[in-house]
Amino acid sequence: MADNNLRIVVEKNPSESKLSELNIKCWPKWGCSPGKYQLKFDAEETCYLLKGKVRVYPKGSTEFVEFGAGDLVTIPKGLSCTWDVSVAVDKHYKFESSSPPPSSSR
Repeated sequence: MADNNLRIVVEKNPSESKLSELNIKCWPKWGCSPGKYQLKFDAEETCYLLKGKVRVYPKGSTEFVEFGAGDLVTIPKGLSCTWDVSVAVDKHYKFESSSPPPSSSR
């Protein structure tokens, strides 16, 4: 069963002022070629896709979240998922080091 607290948030075409406020151009860059990748996020990640197209399937779910070039995406800490990359990705990213620990009981 998927954990509904671990939701990916996609903001389509954020404004230039928001991007410069976040200082995205100073964030590190990461890219990958098309393929399927198993990922686990140990910290919350915010990323801005310069190019690419991705479908993310949270572990244990058949539903997916799709995003691509021009999208600002927040991926929650603790999410295990499969990235199905159909168009090579080039993105800026930042991990939150100050995220409070999750307050869920397992």
